[in-house]
Order: sequence, then C-alpha cells, then structure tokens
Amino acid sequence: MNIEIRPAESDDLGAMLAIYNDAIVNTTAVYDYQPRTTDVQQQWFETKQAQRLPVLVAVENATVLGFGSFGPFRPWPAYQYTVENSLYVDSAFRRRGAGTALLASLVTAAQTSGYHAMVAGIDATNEPSLALHRKAGFEPVAHFREVGWKFERWLDLVFMEKMLG
Repeated sequence: MNIEIRPAESDDLGAMLAIYNDAIVNTTAVYDYQPRTTDVQQQWFETKQAQRLPVLVAVENATVLGFGSFGPFRPWPAYQYTVENSLYVDSAFRRRGAGTALLASLVTAAQTSGYHAMVAGIDATNEPSLALHRKAGFEPVAHFREVGWKFERWLDLVFMEKMLG
C-alpha cells in the first residue's frame, strides 16, 4: 500500500465519521453506545484545530483509510506534558500499515510539540491495537478490570505508555 499521512481536512470528516461510528457500533474500541452525529464530529474537529492539536488521516488514492489524533490526558495542569492518543482504521483496511503510519506520525507530532509522555487506553481484548502500540514502543502500565460495560458484558481497559523525550 502507498499510504500518505496528512492533516485532516473538512472534506475528510464524512469518512472519519463513518470509521468512528463503525467502531462504536461494532467494536469495543470506543466505550460509547450511540453513533456520533455530523454536528458533533464537526465540533470535535474544530476544537482540535482551535487547540492546535493534530488530526491526521491515512489516505491512499484519495480514500481515507483511518485517522488519529491526540489530546489532553487529564484536565489538571500537572498533566500538561502528557497526551492520550486515539486512532481508528476502516475495517476494510486494517492490518495493512495505516495504523502503524498514523501512530508513528502522532508520536512524532507529540515529540515535536514538546510533550513528555503519550498514553493509550485500549480495550483488553483488542489485541491488534495492543500489538500496534507495543510495536511502536508503548508499554502496558495499568490494567483496569471491568470498568466498562458494552455488548452485555464487562470490559477491561489497558493503559499503555510511551515516553517521548
């Protein structure tokens, strides 16, 4: 695959929304129940831009394969040098390099911006995402048992961390 990573544009929001809503409806990658609306997606994008936080897309032949971003880990000032990433890849394009390229670009963007650590909250059964993060140098630092409830079952959440500097 010839994957290009670039900043997301307004024209990408529809594809990004479809990818994200698929993750909500069909996976435990997002601990949410209701698909996101177009308006909420637009607000999310505008907030990221206003905060000067990256929203990146993986594209091949004008098709958005996936997207990723990062944002504040927690709202208190002492956490200002730590960010939490999120990335989602279209189910038709998983395990073809888009996630690897997105995560590497997010890590580079965080390093360039002076952040010290990046964390990821990943469902404990999401082995592809856990493996992706391990491959990128993230290490598991916490395993929270039965903190989420989705699809009529309890979900465990794993936190992974990568030191950036």
